[in-house]
Amino acid sequence: MATANTHRHALALSMLLIVGVHILGNHKVSANCKEIVPSLVSNCSRFVRVPGPKVPPSAACCQVAQAVTVADVPCFCKLITPAVQKVISMEKVVYVARTCGLPVPPGTVCGSYTVPPN
Repeated sequence: MATANTHRHALALSMLLIVGVHILGNHKVSANCKEIVPSLVSNCSRFVRVPGPKVPPSAACCQVAQAVTVADVPCFCKLITPAVQKVISMEKVVYVARTCGLPVPPGTVCGSYTVPPN
């Protein structure tokens, strides 16, 4: 059985995956995705939970999300399991990423979720 801590980390990881897509063309130096997880959890988790409406993310959430690099994406995507997708809304993850100014290309796949056309 997964713990609440596992679900929080998975939530942050999925958020980082989508944010990482934005970085693909920027060629930033990679940061370890696990170092970013605590900040994403504390600043962004409430915006991507399954229950409730879409809510625009805070400036703090966007600031953390924009720190993700392309090299972080595989780290996060590996952790997007069916159990994780029961806790977080991948649709909300895309919404938050795009609201933070990060383009998320249609067709991007993580876990069983494929980003639909805008």
